[in-house]
Amino acid sequence: MTVKQLSMPELVDACLELGVPGVGLWREPVQSYGLDATAKLVRDAGLTVTTLCRGGFFTALDPAERARALDDNRQAVDEAATLGTDTLVLVSGGLPAGSKDLHGARERIADALSELGPYAEERGVRLAIEPLHPMFASDRCVVSTLTQALDLAERFPAQQVGVTVDTYHIWWDDQAPAQIARAGAGGRIHTFQLADWITPLPEGVLNGRGQIGDGAIDMREWKGYVEAAGYTGPIEVELFNDDLWARDGHEVLAETAARFVEHVLP
Repeated sequence: MTVKQLSMPELVDACLELGVPGVGLWREPVQSYGLDATAKLVRDAGLTVTTLCRGGFFTALDPAERARALDDNRQAVDEAATLGTDTLVLVSGGLPAGSKDLHGARERIADALSELGPYAEERGVRLAIEPLHPMFASDRCVVSTLTQALDLAERFPAQQVGVTVDTYHIWWDDQAPAQIARAGAGGRIHTFQLADWITPLPEGVLNGRGQIGDGAIDMREWKGYVEAAGYTGPIEVELFNDDLWARDGHEVLAETAARFVEHVLP
């Protein structure tokens, strides 16, 4: 999504040229290019698919809508397995229309995970609950902190359900470093993502993620937290930003790689 203006072949070529060894994919462009075609393209290039994004949206009250969500998530698990990634990132869903019951919404997430976790494990895929910044709690994700994400994940085996650690969503939380350690001790850090926090946020706020180094987050500090917790997996950069999307995608990817070297590596 950082360079969604690139076609799938252009993305693969740019990664190879810049020495980027893996890519986190989103379902919509994968489906547009074709699931099997994407899997072959990435595999033939020798790239690793680090994660697939996204499943989730489990909080509906209507039984038929909940059943459709579970069916879609099973499909997402199958897509992840076909692409060769072991991690499906979950954005759990916001409050249903007219509801103010955060606790009930979070319990419906647990209900969904109880069905989806075993299905995913059978296919070699882990579910990674991503807590989103509290500004998204009403419409996108009622799981706002790593504490809440782990309280849900720990109801299930670690090989079924863990968490996503995303700097953009948790950098403000002074409990997050301890929760990263908690997640690491339980083998539940399933992916680590970077984006910077810049203000003012744009209208609608969704596409306000900043390029690494442009904002308030000390990326090297957060990398230290996950490494101290035992995480040795891929580090993803995930930027939703209209200004970046309006630029040449290859240029943005090259800039992102350079910023990663400058602001994240030792």
